[in-house]
Amino acid sequence: MIKEKIVLNINKNKDSLTIIAKKIWENPELFLEEFYASNLQKEYLKSHGFKIIEYENLPTAFMAEYGKEGPILGLLGEYDALKNLSQEASSHRNPLQENGAGHGCGHNLLGVGCIGAALAIKEQIEKGEIKGIIRYYGCPAEEVLIGKALMAKQGAFHDLDACLTWHPSSFTMPWAGSLLSMISAKFSFEGKSSHAGSAPHMGRSALSAVELMNTGTNYMREHIDEQSRIHYIITKGGIEPNTVPAQAEVWYNIRAPKREIADEIFQWLNDIAKGAALMTQTKISKVELVSGCYEVLTNQTLVKLIEQNMNTLGGPEYGDDARVFAKEISEKFTRSEKIKGLESNFIPLSFIDQYLHEKTSSPLDFDKYFKASTDVGDVSWITPTAMFGVATWPLGTAAHTWQTTAASGSSIGFSAMIFASKVMATTLVDLYQNEGLLNIVKDEFNKNTSGHVYNSIFDKKIEL
Repeated sequence: MIKEKIVLNINKNKDSLTIIAKKIWENPELFLEEFYASNLQKEYLKSHGFKIIEYENLPTAFMAEYGKEGPILGLLGEYDALKNLSQEASSHRNPLQENGAGHGCGHNLLGVGCIGAALAIKEQIEKGEIKGIIRYYGCPAEEVLIGKALMAKQGAFHDLDACLTWHPSSFTMPWAGSLLSMISAKFSFEGKSSHAGSAPHMGRSALSAVELMNTGTNYMREHIDEQSRIHYIITKGGIEPNTVPAQAEVWYNIRAPKREIADEIFQWLNDIAKGAALMTQTKISKVELVSGCYEVLTNQTLVKLIEQNMNTLGGPEYGDDARVFAKEISEKFTRSEKIKGLESNFIPLSFIDQYLHEKTSSPLDFDKYFKASTDVGDVSWITPTAMFGVATWPLGTAAHTWQTTAASGSSIGFSAMIFASKVMATTLVDLYQNEGLLNIVKDEFNKNTSGHVYNSIFDKKIEL
């Protein structure tokens, strides 16, 4: 009965939630600049009786809370956009602003979907149907994987009993697998400038150190975990070719199935950097930790609960306009592109001739790793956490593309968002009403984290 009321509440708020998601889509903001989105959400939640708590030195982060006693359950929202993904809500490429930002990861929907669930739970707490505390976390800077780690350093999540979130996707299913741990760091080298033609012997090239570090790293690749990945770009390579570069910098991302593996690779990278400096008679002037996150420790009890509620709800309610839009987008992919898009998200190739995933599917095997990373991973090592995806984009669409920006501002995205609200809210009802079930969730978490102490990437010490 309560779940029926939950669904009715979300349907009642559907229009206002869609308006907020559309406004955030129309006003995309990059990481740590999400002032419009965070203020819009804060004011909306405040108008519905939520208490707002903010975080020191994180002006676009906040927590909204309602309730006085009982289990404390959280919902993780995000709202940062991506560079160069501006796009109108249409099936052909047309940026709204040349080189402008856009919501190519659907974060305009992600946070608002969580807010819809929070409002539905709040109404039942207010009426005395549920005893507990509901929290919505407005989390900035997910795209650079720092928001939740910085919030965690201020104790944001440490008293939660459990936490849920979702993410726009091209497939509707619980995420039983994990996402990769990540460390992002910049290595700066200092050499000695000199005239490259008349006196190169008097200079020491910082760029040579960067290039040797990259070469050493490429030889290292054979000997690391096969699911781990290393990416780099040279961010500073000198001023002009006629001067031996005195300063150079390379930016590395390391992804690995486990934080411990990422740490080992990072230490190896540090050793390679030291070797490159020795070979070029330069020195490492700085190693800057840009960001990083844990792998997601998925709570399988929560995953099963999400699956049950997903199946009961049946799937998003798409209209014919959404189906036409999905068909137009999907038909622009070659068959090879669509296969790659499906395979990258472990979607069965039996869906190759479909445009939009309208039902729900069972979760992947527990040992599958999505190749992306998220700072939800940090939260998952602090409190029991689970995620799921909802088909916000046409099948085979890759995230961080103009197509996903377009879909995130269309009826496909808004329908997916409302379904996500219902899945989260009904799952939370089960946890509030069944203390034994919540204890099973917490027991699983305690077993999986036994002996582990959470440490943020920003606690890491680097010895040059």
